[in-house]
Amino acid sequence: MLTHFYPLAGRYVDETRTIDCNDQGAEFIHAKVDIKMQDILAPGVDIKVVDEFIPPNKLAAEHFNDPLLAIQVTMFKCGGVALGVSTTHKITDSPTLSIFLNKWAAMNREENEIEFSGPGFNYPSLFPGRGYGPKLGPIIRDELSSKLYIRKKVSFSESEISILKAKAMSNGKLNTFHLSKVQLVLAIIWKAFISVANATNDNPRLCATNAQMVETTEELAEHLSHNVKKTINNLSKVDHCSDEGQTTVLNYSTLKDGEILESSNVIILTSWCKFLFYQADFGFGKPTWAAPGCLPLQNYACLMDDTQGNGVDAHVFLVVKNVPYFEDALKFDPLLCKT
Repeated sequence: MLTHFYPLAGRYVDETRTIDCNDQGAEFIHAKVDIKMQDILAPGVDIKVVDEFIPPNKLAAEHFNDPLLAIQVTMFKCGGVALGVSTTHKITDSPTLSIFLNKWAAMNREENEIEFSGPGFNYPSLFPGRGYGPKLGPIIRDELSSKLYIRKKVSFSESEISILKAKAMSNGKLNTFHLSKVQLVLAIIWKAFISVANATNDNPRLCATNAQMVETTEELAEHLSHNVKKTINNLSKVDHCSDEGQTTVLNYSTLKDGEILESSNVIILTSWCKFLFYQADFGFGKPTWAAPGCLPLQNYACLMDDTQGNGVDAHVFLVVKNVPYFEDALKFDPLLCKT
């Protein structure tokens, strides 16, 4: 499989910000546990258990000898299997990871006759490195992460999302009729993070997105929807083959030094929805559950489709002491309150 995704078998060269495709390979871990799969899928199980089935985080790939890809296959007592994958953001993103898993799954099903249409790895020619990237903030590792940070899953079913959309529009504060489930859930989580910041700071801070502390969830959703449309419209007019066009695209997606004031409250929200993680069938059925690994950052959330595909699971990472404020924010959000 790595012959098709050969950079994943190489090593990162920090000095040149390139991948040395030296075929040193990936890290592979085979593990067995004396529990049944339903033990970790049962309601009320601590969501942090998922990290036991994912290899150590490869986000940094700080040293030349560090593998860029690590895979852990865990066998359960019942015969179930958990597949955990860890890679570095210096070479992959979530859609790339989704493609990799599905191509690997197809090959595992012995569907080699299907023409392989993997990536061409020519993106540096389209978007040459500019020497900077998104700043996620300090990542706390090892035993400190479990003490300082906690992971929560907030789930929204398809029917709940439909009700929330209808309620938001009936309030008269939402003008768009094409609000996506991702935009709506992101607004809910975003508002909760703002409420946490407001409750835990004597001097409430602005968010890096310029959202004001007084905005409602509906207004945040509208703000988000408007900016998505504006970005798509602006970038559709850019000449992506020119240096000027490439710089314009990078400036839309990158925060540089000095652009975030110390007084700002940075909230990091991302979505893995619509990527085909639930389609990766290795020959024994499609996944029962898919979830991102832990990234211990304050005010960070990652959205994924639920098992049925039309709902959303929001995986939220919080400082432990802020959990009560976050839960209260969701509990008392007018959009979420039962009527």
